Amino acid sequence: MRVGVLLSGRGSNLQALLDAGAASWKVALAVSNVPGAPGLARAEAAGVPVLTVPHRDFADRASFEDALDAALRAADVGLVVLAGFMRVLGPEFVARWRDRLVNIHPSLLPSFRGLDTHRRALEAGVRWHGCTVHFVRAELDAGPIILQAAVPVRPDDTEETLAARVLAREHRVLPMAVGWIAESRVKVENERVVGVASDRPPVNPSQ
Repeated sequence: MRVGVLLSGRGSNLQALLDAGAASWKVALAVSNVPGAPGLARAEAAGVPVLTVPHRDFADRASFEDALDAALRAADVGLVVLAGFMRVLGPEFVARWRDRLVNIHPSLLPSFRGLDTHRRALEAGVRWHGCTVHFVRAELDAGPIILQAAVPVRPDDTEETLAARVLAREHRVLPMAVGWIAESRVKVENERVVGVASDRPPVNPSQ
C-alpha cells in the first residue's frame, strides 16, 4: 500500500513511519501546507517525494483540498495519514477518503479533542493520558478508533514532560495501525473498528 502523509511541522511521526517500513506499505508522498516545514526535509532525506501546497495560496478551503486530493491521487496513494497536519479537513475531502484517512491525536479520545491536550489533561487531573489513531470523520477528532496507547500522568509532570512521553507512544502505535490497515487486518463496521488480530503484544502503558 502506498501511503501519503500530510504534515505541517517537524514530522516526527512521519519519521516514525519512515523508520518502521514494511513489506506491506511504504510512504510514497509527503505533503505540507507550510512552506519549509521540517518534516519535508525528513522525507527528502529518505528519498520520498515531497510537495508543498500552501493553504494561503487558495481562495477557499474547497480549492485547497481539491489540490491535496489531486496530488494524492497522482501519487497513487491508498491511505492518507494526518501526522501533525494542522488544518481541519472539510466533509467533502473526508468523504472522498472515507476509511482511507487516519489521524494520530495526542489524547485518549473521546477525551480532549482539539488543541492543548496535554495542558487540559493536567488541568483536569486525569491519572492517564495518551494518544489515539483513528479513522477520520467530518467531526473534529472523531471517528472509529483503531489503536490507543496510555501513559500515567505523574505528580511532577509539566506539559513538556507529558507531551514527550505521549509522543514516544505515538511513534510506536502509528506505524502499527498503518500496518494493520495495509494488511487488511482491520475494517469498519457500524462505525467501530473490528478484526484486529495482532500477533504482537499490546502497547504497555507502564513503560
